[in-house]
Amino acid sequence: MKRYQIPARKTRIELYVKNSRFIATIKPVFSVEDAKTFVAQIKTKYPDASHNVPAFVIGHGTSVITHCNDDGEPSGTAGRPALAVLQGSGLSDAAVVVTRYFGGTKLGTGGLVRAYSDAVKAVLESTPRAERVPSYTIMVVVPYSWYERLRRLIAKFQGQILGEDFAVDVTVTAQFAIEDFYEFQIGLSETSHGSIEAEIADTGEVIVPMNGSTE
Repeated sequence: MKRYQIPARKTRIELYVKNSRFIATIKPVFSVEDAKTFVAQIKTKYPDASHNVPAFVIGHGTSVITHCNDDGEPSGTAGRPALAVLQGSGLSDAAVVVTRYFGGTKLGTGGLVRAYSDAVKAVLESTPRAERVPSYTIMVVVPYSWYERLRRLIAKFQGQILGEDFAVDVTVTAQFAIEDFYEFQIGLSETSHGSIEAEIADTGEVIVPMNGSTE
């Protein structure tokens, strides 16, 4: 499992081509069901549009699901160009819908391909990115005297505290990118002189904003 890029949040842009209005909306999605729900939401938002053309890419590496359709545009002029641009962006777990309001002037086959491609390119340029990074969820049990030091160590190595249980000792549950966890484990061992260790409870993924992006 490797890190890969996804949209950091939903983004929308508009452009006009020969009086036709194109609205491109992109959103992170993590399953086919998520993508279908997003497409349905866009169709509900723009029920009077001439077309709502979807394309999505879900998964990464050897496990990728893609989909597109032309939603009434001439075959091959809308969905495929949109999907090709999305795939070429390097993003995964992404769905885009290009909404078109017909402006009275036919664009022709080549014009439609360019318009839908340009709409997806434009929304991609405006979309902040995040990384989906392999992670560990870990648990650490410490005496109360160690609690604040543990919190500082977790923050130092970019961990995120998920939960805390205060009983005879304090049990802290946290999540780390795998590469950061090993540095945290070394720091924890050195600081506690080997008396405290973190236990890996689960593996998964964490989403990390890139270039100051926020969701």
